[in-house]
Amino acid sequence: MTPSLVEVTDLVVDFPVGGAGEYVRAVDEVSFTLEAGRALGIVGESGSGKSTVATALLGLHRGTGTRLGGTVRVGGTDVAAASAAELRRLRGGTAAMVFQDPLSSLDPYYAIGDQIAEVHRIHADVSRRAARARAVEVLDRVGIPDAVRRSRARPHEFSGGMRQRALIAMALACEPRLLIADEPTTALDVTVQAQILDLLHGLREERGLGLLLVTHDVGVAAESVDEVLVMRGGRAVERGEVASLLAAPSQAYTRELLAAVPRLDGPRRSRGPAPEAAPRTTAVPTPRTPAGPDEVPQVPPPVVEAFSLRREFGRGRRKVAAVAGVSLAVHAGETLGIVGESGSGKSTLGRMLVGLLEPGSGQVRRDGVPVTGIAGGVQMVFQDPVSSLNPRRSVGESIADPLRAAGERDEAAVRGRVEELLLRVGLEAEHYDRYPHEFSGGQRQRVGIARALAPRPRLIVCDEPVSALDVTTQAQVTALLAELQRELGIALVFIAHDLAVVRQVSDRVAVMRAGEIVEEGPVDEVYDRPAHAYTRQLLAAVPALDPALAAGRRRSRQEVFA
Repeated sequence: MTPSLVEVTDLVVDFPVGGAGEYVRAVDEVSFTLEAGRALGIVGESGSGKSTVATALLGLHRGTGTRLGGTVRVGGTDVAAASAAELRRLRGGTAAMVFQDPLSSLDPYYAIGDQIAEVHRIHADVSRRAARARAVEVLDRVGIPDAVRRSRARPHEFSGGMRQRALIAMALACEPRLLIADEPTTALDVTVQAQILDLLHGLREERGLGLLLVTHDVGVAAESVDEVLVMRGGRAVERGEVASLLAAPSQAYTRELLAAVPRLDGPRRSRGPAPEAAPRTTAVPTPRTPAGPDEVPQVPPPVVEAFSLRREFGRGRRKVAAVAGVSLAVHAGETLGIVGESGSGKSTLGRMLVGLLEPGSGQVRRDGVPVTGIAGGVQMVFQDPVSSLNPRRSVGESIADPLRAAGERDEAAVRGRVEELLLRVGLEAEHYDRYPHEFSGGQRQRVGIARALAPRPRLIVCDEPVSALDVTTQAQVTALLAELQRELGIALVFIAHDLAVVRQVSDRVAVMRAGEIVEEGPVDEVYDRPAHAYTRQLLAAVPALDPALAAGRRRSRQEVFA
């Protein structure tokens, strides 16, 4: 009987903590097998141990003080017992890994082709010229156009999707039998994500590769794998064929995980009536005169309006219009979702709405009054709370900054307001004195929301606020935003590449492409009856929880690009 490509039996991983010989268990007696040509998805929340299992397959914990138990065999090699030379042959030769963030895996100083060629020369006794030719060959295989020329480019000259393709090319350089992909599409927009998943599927069919896919997105697993292993708290909760497990999960936790997945056909989260809800109209500048004694008072102006906003970057022939004549309006208590691919201009638009960027032309009005620069009443929640929080200051002090900037000098009042906000976003008052590294990703995002709420804004722009979070944490954060909006009547602009999340949280949606809004309207109307071909393309790329539907969509995409 032919042995499995991967055999994991009772794997235990304990990480050292502190300096007193203490350990914390990250993986607790996990077992599974993977056959050549098959794909297994390991899914679970952040901290479930799924990435730890993946790195154990390549012996990446060796020399870190980590304790391992059980057995791991990859391509017949006992990873724990392997010598240093055997591990080198295993890594890249038998199995290769594609990480979540290609920028941290690629050297910024060297050309992409040189980096791939170096990996190939380490594992194969070939000349520099042959290694370079191999690099161009695999870059072409993963869909990099003009591979000879692009092989000379450095990582910063590639888009996010192209960098991920380059990383997959590097993994393929030595023709491994197993590809381990750890959250390979988390930071990518839906169309690029679909392309990467299609590429992985094609490589499996073409080369008979085994694929181990680690992801918190159950929809991504449904699109890509034959079997699913669900993990929670370091333990395997459930395993089965993808179609049957998704259709009828036997464990309560799996059902909870599936219920948290945002779906295009799922219900929107109700926020109740907006405190100052006004008719949704296209942003057209109109004069506002005081109402006479016999007149009905006019509808309050939108919280924010944009008129023909334009912003360009670059100079001369390299000048690019990031936002090209965008007009929109958002009322109190309303959420406008803005969707589009990377580079569509949605984040640039959001920064102009809050005053972080000045428009090249056009105008922003808040409550009917033209504004320039950062003004009161607006705040922003960013994608990465780690980079927007000072690691050397407590989260309480970071939340207090807007209050002090607004002139509050009573430190007791400041602390009281911050503690109230911490409680309001689901944290504890005692968290005031903790530092960002002591919080999980979801908790850090709650801190970011608390900071945005501190000066009592009327408008909050959320730029990809949940894209890096697992589905259950995503659901918690979006529910929190909806609850806060219902209670406070805040106007929200919700920028995201995840169309399913946007449908759940938005009243209206604007679809951006190449700096322009190509379609705008009530969210149900746009999603159910999209008028623009680009909107239909975006919707067709959203992962489906039905593997049969996912396979049909993949065939359709292959026919389009054939």
